[in-house]
Amino acid sequence: MKVYLDLMWFFKQERKAYISGIFLLILVALLQLVPPKVIGIVVDGIQGRTLTGMALLKWIGVLIVSGLVMYGLRYVWRILIFGSAVKLSRLLRNRLFSHFTEMSQAFYQKRRTGDLMAHATNDLQAIQMTAGAGVLTFFDSLSIGGFVIVAMAVTISWKLTLITLIPMPLMALLTGWYGKMLHFRFRVAQEAFSALNDKTQESIAGIKVIRTFGQEKEDIEDFRRLSGEVVEKNMRVAKIDSLFDPTISIIIGVSFFLAIVFGSKLVLAGELTIGELVSFTAYLGLLIWPMLAFGWFFNIVERGRASYERVSLLLSEKVDIEDSKDAIDIAPRGKIEYNVERFTFPGEEKPVLEQIRFTLEQGGTLGIAGKTGAGKTTLLKLLIREFEGYEGEIKIGGKKLPQYKMDRLRESIGYVPQDHFLFSATVGKNISFGRPGASSEDIEKAAETAMVNEDILQFSNGYDTVVGERGVSLSGGQKQRISIARAVILDPEILILDDSLSAVDAKTEESILSALKENRKGKTTIITAHRLSAIAHADLILVLDEGKIGERGSHEQLMKADGWYRDMFLRQQLEELVERGG
Repeated sequence: MKVYLDLMWFFKQERKAYISGIFLLILVALLQLVPPKVIGIVVDGIQGRTLTGMALLKWIGVLIVSGLVMYGLRYVWRILIFGSAVKLSRLLRNRLFSHFTEMSQAFYQKRRTGDLMAHATNDLQAIQMTAGAGVLTFFDSLSIGGFVIVAMAVTISWKLTLITLIPMPLMALLTGWYGKMLHFRFRVAQEAFSALNDKTQESIAGIKVIRTFGQEKEDIEDFRRLSGEVVEKNMRVAKIDSLFDPTISIIIGVSFFLAIVFGSKLVLAGELTIGELVSFTAYLGLLIWPMLAFGWFFNIVERGRASYERVSLLLSEKVDIEDSKDAIDIAPRGKIEYNVERFTFPGEEKPVLEQIRFTLEQGGTLGIAGKTGAGKTTLLKLLIREFEGYEGEIKIGGKKLPQYKMDRLRESIGYVPQDHFLFSATVGKNISFGRPGASSEDIEKAAETAMVNEDILQFSNGYDTVVGERGVSLSGGQKQRISIARAVILDPEILILDDSLSAVDAKTEESILSALKENRKGKTTIITAHRLSAIAHADLILVLDEGKIGERGSHEQLMKADGWYRDMFLRQQLEELVERGG
């Protein structure tokens, strides 16, 4: 029952619907007492030869009216209770999605996509069942069972009622034990489903890589293994689940046996009439559903409790990057100042960045180079506040980053990451993602700046071409340039290109950089690149080496120095010359 205490906030919120639904449910339970009583009266009338045609019609009318009223009341309470449960599912789903959008990258480094999807689907469905079918079975079994037992004891025989209830404590003991086992096994089954969900999402997203390396058979075998684990763990749940109905059926069977044996003795002793015994057995038949419902209730509640614990644990994850109370609601402008003494990823010991100090004037261009893993992307992610917890400070326009509201900071930054994610939508909608109301002229202008307009016009439907999930139908260079166009259309104060020109040729790269320089006068641009020609025009170039600034200066200054930048630039120029046949 702990899950209902945890959900009390929702029941209070929807108390009118639940109270009304439960009240109607109780009325239905009372009306269900009518048919067995009527049957007993009719049987006694037939035995005593006192039943007339008019009396029979009267009792038939009572049965028809009670049946119609029950039909209507059941329709209404289902809408009230099940409708409220659907609201709970929607509310939790919205909370989860909102929570996901607020979490930092550190959160997603610890979580698998398939696991998060399982929380938002299977777990929420189990919680919805708890707030809907669980409430129904609890109050329905309690009200019907209570009313039936009272009717049996008060209107027929309290002795026979006590005798037939002797096996019931055993049933309560066994179903409680089953419920505890079910809770643990269902949680394990949900975790297995999360792993399978993650595997499916990963395989579909990486199908090109799987085929390229010829790993289809191995991937299918891995999927079968995980699928088998899901089946095996759900079978363990089913084995416990399947014990409820047989146990309850046996208990009910014993109660019927006791009712017939001892009821017959009471009839022979003259303490009961045959009609009363028929009514008693009919009432006892009504107890079958409450007992089965009681077992089903344990099943639903334990599933819901396991799922609610999983969802609550996820929602309890604190947002580690939030606006400060005195954050200003203006877009940052001005020079960028880095003074980061040290930054380490959460849970790690070795620092990723150390002694990063530089200043970039407003409207300037910063180039960042270095070996793979040198910390180039991490340096940029500190600027957009994907990570915090560094020693030191980063300023824009003389103010520290936490002094700006998060929305205003990120609105002023156009970020093109290394992983170019495109949505399963049209090319035009992907480009205008940050500006949904952008005109077709603005979209085309951004595409022209990114040198992708001609490619788009050659697509089957131009800007209305659907690119497929994650841009699966496009080449790497096309995805890169569409991602650049998506950032350019925002006309941001700061444009960040994180190795975003690696998939285009040198000529296209030069054209894109020239267009950006022409269209972004007075605005800041930051470029990280492995191909140094992409940053040769920058006002300031930083060469990172194991998280530290190894070299700094303009292209001319670095070429005069005998360092990594000069050696790498000359090597790349030689490689390019050889590729052209020189």
